[in-house]
Amino acid sequence: MIPIQLTLEGLYSYQERQKIDFENLTEAGLFGIFGSVGSGKSSILEAISFALYGETERLNARDKRTYNMMNLKSNKSYIEFDFLNYENKKFRATREFRRNSKNFEDVKTPTVTFYEWKNENWIPLEHSNAEKLVGLSYANFKRTIIIPQGQFKEFLELGATERTNMMKEIFGLQRFDLQNNVSVLNTKNRSELDQLEGQLKGFEEVNEEQISAQKAELKTEQQKLEEVQKVFKETEEKYVKLKTLKDDFEMLHQKKSDFEKLTQQKSEIDILETKTELYDSVFRTFTPLISEKNKLAKEISEQQKSKEQQFKILQETEVQFENTKNELSAIQPKYEALHQSKIQENDLSLILQMLKFSDEIETLKERTKKGSEKVKEVEASQKLIQNKIEELSKNAELLKPKKLDSNLLLNIGNWFSERQKLTETLQIQAGKIDSKKLETQKILDELKPFKINPETFKNDFKTQIETLENQRKTISEKRNHLEVQQKLAHFANELHDGESCPLCGALEHPNIVHFDDVNSELNEIQKQIEQLEIQKEHIQKQLLEIEKILDRKKIFEEQLKSEEESLKQIQNNIDEHLKGFIWAAFSSENQNDFEEKRQQSFTIEKQIDELNRQISLEQKNLDKERENLDSYNKALEKFRLDEAKKEEQIKANEGNLKVLEWSNYKEKVIVDVEEIYTKLAHSNLETEQNYNQLIKEEKEISPKLAEQKTIVHQLEKRISELEKEISENINQIEKALSEQQFSTLEEVHQILAQEINVQEIRNQIQQFRIQFETLKNSILELENKLKDFSFNDEEFSAIENQFKTFENDLKTANDSVVKIVTEIERLEKEFRKKENLLKDLAQLQKRAENLKIMTNLFKGAGFVQYVSSIYLRQLCDHANVRFHRMTRNQLSLQLNENNDFEIIDYLNEGRSRSVKTLSGGQAFQVSLSLALALAESVQTNAQSEKNFFFIDEGFGTQDVESVNIVFETLMNLQKENRIVGIISHVEELKEKIPVSLNITKDEERGSLIEIV
Repeated sequence: MIPIQLTLEGLYSYQERQKIDFENLTEAGLFGIFGSVGSGKSSILEAISFALYGETERLNARDKRTYNMMNLKSNKSYIEFDFLNYENKKFRATREFRRNSKNFEDVKTPTVTFYEWKNENWIPLEHSNAEKLVGLSYANFKRTIIIPQGQFKEFLELGATERTNMMKEIFGLQRFDLQNNVSVLNTKNRSELDQLEGQLKGFEEVNEEQISAQKAELKTEQQKLEEVQKVFKETEEKYVKLKTLKDDFEMLHQKKSDFEKLTQQKSEIDILETKTELYDSVFRTFTPLISEKNKLAKEISEQQKSKEQQFKILQETEVQFENTKNELSAIQPKYEALHQSKIQENDLSLILQMLKFSDEIETLKERTKKGSEKVKEVEASQKLIQNKIEELSKNAELLKPKKLDSNLLLNIGNWFSERQKLTETLQIQAGKIDSKKLETQKILDELKPFKINPETFKNDFKTQIETLENQRKTISEKRNHLEVQQKLAHFANELHDGESCPLCGALEHPNIVHFDDVNSELNEIQKQIEQLEIQKEHIQKQLLEIEKILDRKKIFEEQLKSEEESLKQIQNNIDEHLKGFIWAAFSSENQNDFEEKRQQSFTIEKQIDELNRQISLEQKNLDKERENLDSYNKALEKFRLDEAKKEEQIKANEGNLKVLEWSNYKEKVIVDVEEIYTKLAHSNLETEQNYNQLIKEEKEISPKLAEQKTIVHQLEKRISELEKEISENINQIEKALSEQQFSTLEEVHQILAQEINVQEIRNQIQQFRIQFETLKNSILELENKLKDFSFNDEEFSAIENQFKTFENDLKTANDSVVKIVTEIERLEKEFRKKENLLKDLAQLQKRAENLKIMTNLFKGAGFVQYVSSIYLRQLCDHANVRFHRMTRNQLSLQLNENNDFEIIDYLNEGRSRSVKTLSGGQAFQVSLSLALALAESVQTNAQSEKNFFFIDEGFGTQDVESVNIVFETLMNLQKENRIVGIISHVEELKEKIPVSLNITKDEERGSLIEIV
């Protein structure tokens, strides 16, 4: 993750909205965030964590987090964080929460939204899960990217299980946790094995012997079947011949019976045929004529009805047309006089306007009179305000010479404030020096019990250790000699004639050497060696403790020297500051006199400001009165213009009158004239509308009347034509009756009432005649065929019984063969299936053995722990590259058999010890090395081009040389494309870092951020 921009408002000590552009900082590779204790440095990291995960290190949800995080002078908190993730995609996280206006301690739940930068726009995401975007949980985020204050050693001191879980999440080691997968496979394999064994139980009787026995039985049954088939075939031929002869005789008898029935139906068929032909002839002749007659009669009736309706409409139209003509004649004279009446109407309209203008002129004259009086009042008020402004300005000018220059007061005030700060700093610095001297004396007191010479103590201790080593070496050589003697004594005691010597192989042992028992002497030597080791270890411990004390003494002496130099610098600054007092009218030693004069100047300045405020207020009143005067003058001018315009309009209207005289109406009331005008206008409009409506109706009715006359005439003509056609139709019907020899049309209706289906009856008749002739010919053929044959029922019955017996025997023999063949096929199929199942069983059993081995291998996440230990050892190796350099090759980090971190101390023969024995500075060094290695591994695993790392503590525990080594390490990270941010209050670092943020805390505005 690479930060781009962070915006803060109303969070902790950040009251105003502050923005950090990380792009300028990250370009430098190494940047810092500096400020005094409590200025709000760590709040920047908390803001990033809270924006992403909604979690902070200092507060949790039970701590009324939102209330305590919000600035007490703010009613809203807002965080906006832009960053690049491991895929180099740009995202934004925002969180905002507000204070309840009615309850100060009630702060609403934060609203959170995540965005992605796409197509030059921020697109909201459907989720707010930072772990998906960053690739790390909050716990591992604060271990690998942003390490909060107080959590720097957390990874170092984690237990084995917690560290394994962390490595599992960071490096995706869950892919090596195959226990569940193997368990699923094992369960599946066990299930398949059980099913297969169950299936094989059904094949226990299927074997090759059973198949061979069934094949032998099949051969016997097939021979029996052949013998039965031979006898059956001979009997079948006799039976078929007799059966055919019997069928022919029975068929002849049946056909003769059927022919007699058909002969009886023949006369009825002949009558039906005659009746059908008559119906067909009458239908084809009379049906068209009768239909035409009915159609014409119906149409004549309809035309008669239509004629009656149209004639009635014609009569109504003629009456309407006559009425319209009469009304038009009555209104004609009034319409002809309409033009003259409209001229009079127009004159009345002009006279009404003239009367209204006369009234408006009187109103304007009254308003002009009142406006002139108001102008005089405003002019008088304006003069009074002008006099007051002049008096206030004169008083202000008299006060100005008495006021001191504000820049002068500011500079002198700043000089006195700076002197006070320098004095306080001098006192604080003197206190620090006293404190350092006291600490140095305490360290010297710690050295007194050792009674050493600080210059030669290392050589003295080295000489003591070498002496002990020489003693140990001498005693060890003696112990080795005694051990060889003891071993030879053992061999000598074990020698027996006939057995080979373990040293030379001889079978005879004439001169066996005897040795004294040396066990007690060996025990005594071993105690001497252990005592020497204890003395040596005690000397080394003393040496280590003295070195630590001397290192602390050196650090405090250097710090004391640095503080004394700072004291001198502060004193020099005070001397230089005193030289900068250049104001002769004031004394550098009398600040009270300055404060009195400054207070007097402030009082005068307030009086001048008050006078200027009054002048400004009166000036506004004056401007307002001037605006009012202009407004009143403009209104008066407008009144005069409107009065002139209306008088001119009255004269113009009087010239446009054509019938009426203005003098006759000049003194009349407007209401009376309006009533006359309204009545006249209404009458003129009504006359014009009625006349136009009657003209329109006349034009519409005239063509309708002509059209209706034409319709009535056409209907009369059509009725006459239809009457001629129906007369002709009646003549044709009478002619047809004569030709068909019918006396009346009723006879024809009776025949047609039968409604015979001619085609269907003809088909029935034709089918009967075909059947009759076919049956007749068939009887003749059978009689000719059977004239030389006779049929015996008893002989046929005997042969039929014999045939059925042999048929049953044949079926029984065939069923037996089929049954055996089916059984053989079943057995062979089952045998093949059994063979396949046995092969599958062998494979599953082999697989079960392999899965058992894999289950033991992956049991209890052991494989994950093994892989985790590999990653952890690689991490340890990477961390040691920097840790060696930071500790001047004195210490290194290793993992023990329990995967816990230990320290190898090369100043103590490379022995291992717990990481808890490290000093604060050493713990910072190893934690920093581990954290850098972990961050590199995580972000390399994510294939990031760059990676980012934030440190929020630790530099205050380092001496000057260690700080230089750590700083050199961090500077080298730039070459490795790494970005590191440092949060610290150590001023020495600020000078070494190329770009940084400075956090200051203002009492009124809160924490403020500036780039240095």
